[in-house]
Amino acid sequence: MTPDYRKFYDLECYLFTEVGPRFAKTGDIYPADFYMIIIWKANRAKTRVRDRLNRHEGGFAATVKTMAASLTASADPMRRLEVLMKEWHFYLPMATAILTVLYPTDFSVYDIRVCEQLGAFKKLAHRRFSDGLWNDYQKFLNAVNAAAPEGLSLRDKDRYLWGRSFYEGIKKDLRD
Repeated sequence: MTPDYRKFYDLECYLFTEVGPRFAKTGDIYPADFYMIIIWKANRAKTRVRDRLNRHEGGFAATVKTMAASLTASADPMRRLEVLMKEWHFYLPMATAILTVLYPTDFSVYDIRVCEQLGAFKKLAHRRFSDGLWNDYQKFLNAVNAAAPEGLSLRDKDRYLWGRSFYEGIKKDLRD
């Protein structure tokens, strides 16, 4: 059966309506879907991330399977972030993008546009995982919740702040 390729046109929709729910149900993530998360967060980094994960025993597909098992083995959000950052060497922006797709009620993407809207948290991106980083990330999540309209999901609050940053950038560009 040929897949409906139209679903890949809106990558974010595909990730949050198919990939995340499938992961929640099965604990598995297809290697191509994991790669799509990487592309969604940072297309410019896709080859570097793919090649880095491909160097692990068994290659990219085996690495993604092992990573998914590591994430499902813990019910603790802090431990999940630690797994991606310490064991798989992702920085906070990519680690939170992955976790946002897989656990959208516990995580939000750490993104510079959102940090600009919050007026804080810009220095978390390249920090190593630690209890302090986790605490600062929790403060970031609280700030995201407080800065966006009530009644939105955490994911929609993130999208609201990102969208506001994008729109304000366009208005600025048109003034210059």
